[in-house]
Amino acid sequence: MNPLQLTAEQSPLLFLELLYKLRVRDVMAKDLVVIPRSATMRDLKALMQAKRVSGVPVVENKRLYGIISIEDLIQALETNRLDAPVSEFMAPNAVTVEENMPLSIVLSYFNKYDYRRFPVLNASNEPVGIITARSINSRLLMELFRELARIENQYTLPVDDNATCYFKTYRVQKSDFENAGKASTEIKNVLRQRGIDAKIIRRVAIAAYELEINLAVHSDGGTLSFRVDEDEIQVVSKDQGPGIADVSLAMKEGWTTANEWVKAMGFGAGMGLPNAKRVADDFHIASALGVGTTVTVRLRLPKAEPPATLPPGVVPPPAPPAQSPGA
Repeated sequence: MNPLQLTAEQSPLLFLELLYKLRVRDVMAKDLVVIPRSATMRDLKALMQAKRVSGVPVVENKRLYGIISIEDLIQALETNRLDAPVSEFMAPNAVTVEENMPLSIVLSYFNKYDYRRFPVLNASNEPVGIITARSINSRLLMELFRELARIENQYTLPVDDNATCYFKTYRVQKSDFENAGKASTEIKNVLRQRGIDAKIIRRVAIAAYELEINLAVHSDGGTLSFRVDEDEIQVVSKDQGPGIADVSLAMKEGWTTANEWVKAMGFGAGMGLPNAKRVADDFHIASALGVGTTVTVRLRLPKAEPPATLPPGVVPPPAPPAQSPGA
């Protein structure tokens, strides 16, 4: 396929994949320009002119105290207070983002808050960059052209959709919480259409959902495969990293490595793998650091009862005669 010949359906999908794949650290301006609280607004004016920036974090000893913008500088000019300290004009309760956050979540910040920039903090709460709409647009354009050059096919159709076997693979993107759960819902609908017992469907749905959410929360993205035949149902989660350092610890209820913002969204409670194992007849997990993790869940289907047969020599009774319409 010519990468420039995208269908209307593929174009937004490609854009959405980038939003969930890119992190704040991939997009932020890392050459951070800062100013101390004791500096004057005149110092700020000179700094903004020299660095050609319109907003500056107020930082001392690797601690963020606030943020000051060109609007604050204009206010100082209008009130003839250029010799006042920056601390008198800065916004002290700056809204910040984490360098590990997915770009999709940060975009919502621009809609939620009336700001044009956000300071970026690392795991130690130290300012390491700043993110603006301009930096996001520039990086997205670059990544779009890069992805167009090596676009890949989306996951698709069932490999076998006949009466005895059904197989399908779903792609799950990292941090794609908006779509997480759609694959497990489709799996549940397929099983209903095939007349599978409701109790088994519920167990499969729990396992599929937990593994799907785990891919979105903890992995760098991966696939959720589903197969059903006459004997069993199998759900396989496979990701491309980062791997699990201690599998036995990961299987303990309540243990999690999810970030605080993930927990705030209602995910990452540390019950995913234990719940998947609890509903499975067979459960297997294999993981390697830097390589990835594969989780396999199997549920056995009850054998169909063979039709009743009569003992040798026994003749079945004749069928009752059909009644006439007027009977």
